Order: sequence, then structure tokens, then C-alpha cells
Amino acid sequence: MTKSFVFKEYIFTFIFWLVLAIVLWFNFQSTTETYLAMIQAAIIAAFSFTFTHFLTNKLLPKALREKKMKRFLIQLIIVIFLLSLVFSVIFTYLEVEPKDHLPENFIDQLPFLWKGFYMSLPASFLINGAACGVKFYNEHGRIERDHILLQQAHLENQLKLLQDQINPHVVFNILNHIHILMKTDTQLADFLLMKFSDILRYQLYHCNQPLVHLDKEIEYLQNLVEVEKLRWGNELDVKASWEVDNRKAFIAPLLLVPFIENAFKYVCRLPGHKGYVKISCKEKDNHLYFYVENSYSDMTTYKKKDGAGGIGLQNVKKRLKLQYPDSHDLKIETNDHIFKITLLLTLSDHHEL
Repeated sequence: MTKSFVFKEYIFTFIFWLVLAIVLWFNFQSTTETYLAMIQAAIIAAFSFTFTHFLTNKLLPKALREKKMKRFLIQLIIVIFLLSLVFSVIFTYLEVEPKDHLPENFIDQLPFLWKGFYMSLPASFLINGAACGVKFYNEHGRIERDHILLQQAHLENQLKLLQDQINPHVVFNILNHIHILMKTDTQLADFLLMKFSDILRYQLYHCNQPLVHLDKEIEYLQNLVEVEKLRWGNELDVKASWEVDNRKAFIAPLLLVPFIENAFKYVCRLPGHKGYVKISCKEKDNHLYFYVENSYSDMTTYKKKDGAGGIGLQNVKKRLKLQYPDSHDLKIETNDHIFKITLLLTLSDHHEL
């Protein structure tokens, strides 16, 4: 809870009790002397504040934390009765029944006290009820704010975890292939190393934000596809098209990477069969159409791993659910040894998600 919020709560509480004391003073001075009305109003306001402060600042928060509202209702009734008794004493001995009209015997004064008691019950109930209502509203608002902050922190941690699962997978694949090429084709290894530096730079310096510019993400994906094409050479037929009208739109970083990674990872590479990967990315009016198609064989583990519970597709599904809950449409199709993924995504036009 911030200091400004606490200060505002104190100001509101002070104004509430000041207004109550003034209203009581105006009400009492019509039937009694001014100084006596001020004493009555001050005493009633002081006792009311003491009782309701204990009720709302001690008993109510404890009941909310422990979820024991039935016990609190009993405590509320007791406080209302006690405050009504205090009001009865004030009304009886200060003004409502002048002292010289009261019987000298205390037993004979009990009817006057009883009359003051039950006449004070509505006022006591309203004062305590209003104070509890205000406090309950503030406590409920605080609980809601804490809940929202916890949800936001949980969401950020979840997204960070999902994103961290992607980064090492890409890095290790590329490093492993560069290591192999260093022994066979140093020129190609050098080129791949340059591309890898661009990929790593993007992941290190741009992907720590909730959203990134679409043009930067597309450039990263193009580098990734280029690296994969060079890795597999003539073993695969790779076609990729990129049509983006608004490159200043925003997208969650590395969201589309698992689609490309899985396509190259599980594409058919059996002897005598040339597999293929087809990628199409189109953006228009802040709507992104992303399509990936690849061939596969029954010997691959595509469906078993990523179709069910692997890091790849399940990762994307979780991120889409968290970051684009009502603005995406993902379709995954498998038929005739062809795996297809189609994603329709409504992009953000500002740097918030």
C-alpha cells in the first residue's frame, strides 16, 4: 500500500468524523445549551471513533484474513450494544433527561437508561455499519490490487520461463552445426557464425521486453531460416515468403520460433526422399497470417513430442493463451505426411500487451 493511499485514507477518516461531530452538534444545540451540545458531540464522536476504529482496524481485517465472518458478526453486535450503552449514559445524564428530573435511586434510573439504550441502537448500528462498509470496501480493493499484482508477477515469470526454454534450443542447434562445419567448410562456418551473432544479439538485447517491433522479429526469423537452409543444403527444399505492410507493429518476441524450429527438426530426411519446408508470413492492417508446412515421415517423433506435450508447440499454445487470449486463431493439421500450422494473430500497435 503506497504512502499516498494511506494519507488519503487518513484524510477521509478525519473528514468523516469531523462531519459527524458537526452534525451531532447542530442537532443537540437545538434542544440544549451550546457548550453542552459541544460536549455531547465531542464525547459521542470520541467514543464512536474508538469503538469503530477497534472494530474496523483490528477485528475486520483479522476476520477477512482468517475467513471467519460469522465470528465478526457476533463481535459487531457486541460493539453496537456497547456503544449504544455509552450513548444511553450520555443522553441520560447530560441532557436528554435533566439531572434534577432523574430519580436519586439508581434502580429508578434504569428505565431512563433503558429508553436511551434502545433509542441509541439505530444510531450505533448506522455508525458502525457505515464505518465497516467503508473499511470493507478499502480492504476488498486492497486485496483485489494485491491479487492483480500477484497475477501480473506470475504471468511475467511464466512468460520468462517459456521464453528461456526457447533461447537455448535455438542457440545449441546452431552452435553444434558450426562446430561440425569448422572441420569441413570454414567459409560456410564463418558465414553461419556471422548470422549466429545477429541472432544472438537480437535474443540478448531485444527479447527482454514484452513486445518488439515486427520488423526486428521478421529479420530475426529470416536469419534463422537462412541458417537452417545453409545447414541442410540440398537435403531440403526450403521456400519462405515475407510480406509485411506495417513493420512498426508490435509482437511478442520469439513467439513464432518454435513453428520454424519444429518444421526443420521433424521434416522428412529419409534417403531417396527430399523433404520440404514452406513458410509464409503476411501482415496487413495489424493482422498477421503465419503459415508453416513441412513433410514428415512415420519414423519421426513429431506428433508424439510436440503435438502432445513437448516444449515446441505446447510452449506457443501457452504463450498465445497468456499474451493473446482473445486475438489469435491457431490451427494444426496433419494429413498425408504433411504437417501444417496456421496462425492468425491480431497485433498490437503500441508497446503494451
